[in-house]
Amino acid sequence: MKEFDIQKILSDIDKMYLDDEYISYISDLIENDAVKSMKNFIQHGTTTTLEHCLKVSYVSYKIAKKLNLDAKSTARAGLLHDLFLYDWHKVKEKKPLFKKHGFTHPQKALENACKYFHLNDIEKDIIAKHMWPLTFRKIPKYKESIVVTSVDKYYSTIETFEPLASKIKEKNFQSKKNYSE
Repeated sequence: MKEFDIQKILSDIDKMYLDDEYISYISDLIENDAVKSMKNFIQHGTTTTLEHCLKVSYVSYKIAKKLNLDAKSTARAGLLHDLFLYDWHKVKEKKPLFKKHGFTHPQKALENACKYFHLNDIEKDIIAKHMWPLTFRKIPKYKESIVVTSVDKYYSTIETFEPLASKIKEKNFQSKKNYSE
């Protein structure tokens, strides 16, 4: 498994400047063993859950600051939004649609986050509702929740399809190479 390095993960997101304010908001979270354990689970493609949550957290924080929203709550809940602590790819048990991971993991993440940390109402809402509109009855209450939900969808899409796109590019390159020979 990859060695954990918050600075490297975040420098991949924002090459220009890593915000000390952001680090101060999440430093207690990132030192927690449960949060650190997210590096042991793949979230999408080849991205670990911890890498995914750090990206979502940091970019959401930057957007929240620009919009004059609660950047601290956004950063913290962005980091904790997928604190479900299991490998969802290995769950082979047959379940009804609404009992599957996509629908249930926000509640599990919220339970875990509340177990380890004191959360405010915005943070709870972000974690519980980050899968909207899939979880169509759990509508985000705060603008910060919409920010994290949107950034989560963005990174989920990239992380899921980027490995596939790389394989397709490689195959196309091989095909062109063979054709030109």
